[in-house]
Amino acid sequence: MNPQLDALWVYLQANPLGWLTATLIAYWLGVKAQRAAGGRPYVNPVAVAVVLLVALLVATGTPYQTYFAGAQFVHFLLGPATVALAVPLFQNWPQVRRSVVPMLAALLAGAVTAVVSALGIAWALGASAPSLVSIAPKSVTMPVAMGIAEKLGGIPSLTAVMVLLTGITGAVIATPLLNALGLKDWRARGFAVGVASHGIGTARAFQVNDLAGTFAGIGMALNALATAIIVPLLWQW
Repeated sequence: MNPQLDALWVYLQANPLGWLTATLIAYWLGVKAQRAAGGRPYVNPVAVAVVLLVALLVATGTPYQTYFAGAQFVHFLLGPATVALAVPLFQNWPQVRRSVVPMLAALLAGAVTAVVSALGIAWALGASAPSLVSIAPKSVTMPVAMGIAEKLGGIPSLTAVMVLLTGITGAVIATPLLNALGLKDWRARGFAVGVASHGIGTARAFQVNDLAGTFAGIGMALNALATAIIVPLLWQW
């Protein structure tokens, strides 16, 4: 390797700003790839960024803890980004208010189905008890899911992986699946995506339609609350 480039890489590895920059560049490349693909959902910016960053960490032998120490500012921004969902909620409040009863029914069905199906499939495949409780909250936002898993004796790192995979899968298949089902109500489409695939699905919903994004944000928040209640109850049972 060129000595100057080698020195630069050593500096960036030791400097937290380097991994923050790598994260932003990886996501930017993901966005460019999606645009080049005509906005097709299967070219998801988050999935592209994850693949690029994992490849970079493996190639350089960098521990995840070192990477996270530099990229944690992005993690911090999840809080303000979630709070910012209140803006479209306020703008679409009349439609939200009229949809409260259907949303509660859909929330119950979606939350229970997500947990029971995950537990049933994992149990049938012979997963251990810690793995089961780690997989159960896969459809909620990562901090909540990891908190549930840790509280019940699960493996938070496994939960994080399952949450990420669930979000990416939902963001990729939601649009073609809902189109195939003939579902045209943006409220129902968005809420379903938010309940099933949390923040990553919500981000995808906002790309498609603002109203769908609003209801996806509501679905994401309500499902986090519902799952935090349902999983411990099912686990005790």
